[in-house]
Order: sequence, then structure tokens, then C-alpha cells
Amino acid sequence: MASIELGAETFGDTVVKEGITIVDFWAEWCGPCRQFSPIFEEASTKHPDITFGKVDTEAEKQLAGEAGISSIPTLMVFRDGILLYNRPGALPGAGLEELIAAVRDLDMNEIRAEIEKQDAEIGDLSEPAN
Repeated sequence: MASIELGAETFGDTVVKEGITIVDFWAEWCGPCRQFSPIFEEASTKHPDITFGKVDTEAEKQLAGEAGISSIPTLMVFRDGILLYNRPGALPGAGLEELIAAVRDLDMNEIRAEIEKQDAEIGDLSEPAN
């Protein structure tokens, strides 16, 4: 499956769905983005079970701002609606494949339990002391 264009209307619904979603924030004028694009597209055909989305930061400036994009390319990886990876910089093909393998190997029940634990700790910190 080839990558899909994402915009403000489709980004949220796409990244919260079950499974793995990888999003490339890019711009036409960005040299490293143009170098990474064929690597991203090749991975999208090798992994048809993963959703590969691209956000053109020039066309989607508000979305890029809301996502905190300050450098491009930036790659975000979500699994089951949980953001697991958010870093600027183009990856080589082998690096992207390693990232995909690592995300596939994660125990999502363990990840969800850790998030719940962190949320509980934050909740405890916000409780007024007696």
C-alpha cells in the first residue's frame, strides 16, 4: 500500500486507529525530505499492514504547528493510537526497518499499563496536600 496524504481533517482519525501508523512531516523545498521520500514509499509497499501517511507542512501549517513540528523531516510512529516515536531527521532504509521491527515487537499491554501508572502519578501530584 502506498502512503496517503494526511491533513487536518484526516490526521486525528488516522493516528488513533488500531495498528501501526507512521507519519512523515515534510515539505517540497526540503532536501532531506526529498531524500527520505523514496525510502518511506518503499517501506509503505513492503509493509501493507501499516498505514503510512505524509503531511505537507507547507499546505498544513496549522496541523504542523499543533503537532509541534519545528524541523523536517519529522517522523511520528503511532500504535493503537499511542505516540511511540517523534523525532526529526531522515532515517536510512535500514534504520526505518529497525524502527518498524521495534514497534512491532512492543508489548502494547505493557505500554498501556505504564501510561496508566504515569497518569496516576501525575494525578497524585495534582491532588492538594492535606
